[in-house]
Amino acid sequence: MTRKRHPNKEIESAIQFAEENDWTIKSAGKSAHAFAILRCPHNDLMCRCGRFCQASIWRTPKRPENDAKKIRKAVENCIHQTKQDNENQVEQDD
Repeated sequence: MTRKRHPNKEIESAIQFAEENDWTIKSAGKSAHAFAILRCPHNDLMCRCGRFCQASIWRTPKRPENDAKKIRKAVENCIHQTKQDNENQVEQDD
């Protein structure tokens, strides 16, 4: 099933970045103020006390560029993302 695209190009780009890093997007519903919720694919005790890392995506943010940065930051700061980056760096060094 395809998802709805966010009307703001910067936020849509950040959503695509999250999806490329295996994050999932869950629709917030028709009557919600949020557009969707992004969730980390990992759920373990080291990740936010056993809860999913997640980021809310608003339909009409005041400053879309700031919200896009927050989405990217949530993905980049996930402890699992850092592990993957370190593993990739080790492979490249070999």
